[in-house]
Amino acid sequence: MSMTPPSATTDRDWWRTAVVYQVYPRSFADANGDGIGDLPGVRSRLSHLAELGIDAIWLSPFYPSPLADGGYDITDHRDVDPRLGTLDDFDALVTDAHERGIKVIVDIVPNHTSDQHPWFLEALRAGPGSAERRRYIFRDGTGPGGSEPPADWQSHFGGSAWERTDDGQWYCHLFAREQPDLNWDDEQVREYFLDTLRFWADRGVDGFRIDVAHSLAKDLSHPLRSQPDLDRVLPLDGSDPLYDRDEVHEIYRSWRKVFDEYDPPRMAVAETWTPTSSRTYLYGRPDELGQVFDFSLLKAEWHPDQLRTVISRSIEEHTSIGGAMTWVLSSHDVPRHATRYALPVGTDLDAWLSSDGTLVPLDPEVAARRARAATVLMLALPGSAYLYQGEELGLLEAADLPADVLQDPVHERTGHQLKGRDGCRVPLPWTPEGSSFGFGDNGSWLPQPAWFGAYAAAPQGGRAGSTLELYRQAIALRRSLVQDEHFAWIDTGDAEVLRFERSEGWQCMVNLSARPVPVPGQLLLTSEPGSEPGSETGRTAYAELSSEAAAWFRPAREE
Repeated sequence: MSMTPPSATTDRDWWRTAVVYQVYPRSFADANGDGIGDLPGVRSRLSHLAELGIDAIWLSPFYPSPLADGGYDITDHRDVDPRLGTLDDFDALVTDAHERGIKVIVDIVPNHTSDQHPWFLEALRAGPGSAERRRYIFRDGTGPGGSEPPADWQSHFGGSAWERTDDGQWYCHLFAREQPDLNWDDEQVREYFLDTLRFWADRGVDGFRIDVAHSLAKDLSHPLRSQPDLDRVLPLDGSDPLYDRDEVHEIYRSWRKVFDEYDPPRMAVAETWTPTSSRTYLYGRPDELGQVFDFSLLKAEWHPDQLRTVISRSIEEHTSIGGAMTWVLSSHDVPRHATRYALPVGTDLDAWLSSDGTLVPLDPEVAARRARAATVLMLALPGSAYLYQGEELGLLEAADLPADVLQDPVHERTGHQLKGRDGCRVPLPWTPEGSSFGFGDNGSWLPQPAWFGAYAAAPQGGRAGSTLELYRQAIALRRSLVQDEHFAWIDTGDAEVLRFERSEGWQCMVNLSARPVPVPGQLLLTSEPGSEPGSETGRTAYAELSSEAAAWFRPAREE
């Protein structure tokens, strides 16, 4: 299989090959010592991001929020939560980032608001049948006296997707009960978000990440259709009542017109957690958002067949619609990839987390080896790479957080059956010592495990073989190597060794076998620690690529 899309990107198309770094603001850096990360904290650590070499930061929600769902329950989409700073702090962050050549992407959460949003409070006061309630999805119940939910829709966080109000009606919430879904058939809702996009673009934002992008359009005709399986099994014709409906693309075509009002046009990337299919890539069409997160690599396990299959499919499907490819290994919603790859194929991650990480022992050396190789693989692929804060430090999942500190609504909504996502949201360690390992001056909102200090950023900087230095070297080298989006598999004759060619003929090899394999050319980069190209160790040790390692190289010339 091979692919050769358009050649080198222009400044307007920077996002097609960008390395984007996700910042979860509450857990990145705390500037005022209240235990919660904030925008001034992000600003204070921009030098770390500039030295990393990334092209853009994506800021997870920093808006005013009661924090029922980590900031994704928003009371004002055009302001900053006072605990995280002010609009002036935001403007200063954008200015400083731009001065360092770093673009800024913000989260847009259009499926729902907080139940404390002024609109929802107005809807509760206004009562059934009002214009205020039409902004949301209110329905009468079924059964005796309307005591049963209007439909069998389920919440992603467990239980029914319907909550009854004091006047007897029910409102829909596909996530937490504190996150009522908006009704995108309402014109006020549509205008509100068009104006919100302009509000942030006018403040210098370069792009937007669209949360739950596939769920805005819903079939609300009476009677409401059954959808008991969430989005696990979706029809491929856009007919599901809740997800990935054809009408949602009309919304994003209207958004594209707003993005194109600016010079350069603002970029956007869709988040859809539906099973990957040919429909997933439609959100990335040039007249819509331009990019969509492809989570198939993130969902793949440490197995050569899985990796080859998802890479091949992603490239083929993206090419057919003209969108820009995306690759992700970790995010704020899933256990960190260093931990996932260290567990045996087929491990139930929820069960492992519920056991506080004791169900299957985790070997940190295996975790580091495989995570580094996976990163070198991902950064070699065509398209853009999205990193999650802390992965450049080699952080593992904090699996043993005690139940009494968990804040993810998944834990409560599932009757404490699932621990949720807090383990990947623990505040970052910047120094190997201190009350919060340099995160701030007064502890952290989620407790950091004692072993976090060993992964701190400060001692990794400049240390040969550290994970941080690997990320710095790989991102810098990628910038010089990537000339276009050319990709072609090369048959190695070994099913456990992946090899492909990129721009200008350089290649990537990933050894998933249990034995070393030869590197057929001049080494440019390796995931193996302590053997940098050009060093004495690198020149002697890398005639072969060790098991569970990856390398970039220029192939030897044929005699």
